Amino acid sequence: MRAANDGSQTSDRDLRDFSGTLVLVGAGKMGAALLEGWLRLGLAPNRVAVIEPMPSPDIATLAKRGLSLNPDLRTLRDPAVVVLAVKPQIAAEAIAPLRPIVGAATLVISIMAGRTLQFLATALERAGAQAGALVRAMPNTPAAIGRGITVAVPMRASGAQRQLAEALLSATGAVEWVDDEALMDAVTAVSGSGPAYVFLLAEALAQAGVAAGLPAPLAQKLARETVAGSGELLHRSPLDAAVLRENVTSPGGTTAAALEVLMAQTGLKSLMEKAVAAATARSRQLAG
Repeated sequence: MRAANDGSQTSDRDLRDFSGTLVLVGAGKMGAALLEGWLRLGLAPNRVAVIEPMPSPDIATLAKRGLSLNPDLRTLRDPAVVVLAVKPQIAAEAIAPLRPIVGAATLVISIMAGRTLQFLATALERAGAQAGALVRAMPNTPAAIGRGITVAVPMRASGAQRQLAEALLSATGAVEWVDDEALMDAVTAVSGSGPAYVFLLAEALAQAGVAAGLPAPLAQKLARETVAGSGELLHRSPLDAAVLRENVTSPGGTTAAALEVLMAQTGLKSLMEKAVAAATARSRQLAG
């Protein structure tokens, strides 16, 4: 892969040859997870500038290895990439200082929930920057362990810039692309918010175990390991989730009795459809 504006070259899941400048705006949980992934894939710390008013001790330590922490933005003109990893509520505030650096050939990647490509383009133009290639992406929290999934949609991005964006986003897990930005609200509802649904499942399963008479520590252990192990089996198996479910279910057995409740008309499927619909609608509201 090659950055369009400075000849930076990378290969899939390998950033050792990236020779441009990458500016990370925001190094909270998700920004820090991305940074950790980039460094793990060979990105040199001296290629990275981090803008973060409250850096973690780990980020401060990286500054001793060459990473530039909160530099004067005027020294970073025309970086290859700017990654916006701040909360959407402060998007305009975070974008405004980028006027001195973002050039027409800079690739801007946003992982801000709900902020559309048009919002980014307009905000950059209002800040006096030249809005060139944009990528809007939605990662999820398993990125912290390299098992996330990110969905991205491009705007005015060349093939090389799209490849570079994928190399950067894949540092925390799988990457999928869509051409219709309208799908990003449903993406947010399914994968962006999805980990919370899984954690709620583990929480509810543990509580149900306690209600059935199990000691709380044992119920929590069983629920946690069952959800985690089942997720790993689903990850490794080529079989569909439905087939894996059927493989656990014996006719007339205990699992079948439980699934009769969960798969009732008002059961889990119906609740999940309502939950995802609610999250999708809220994502649209946040986007304005």
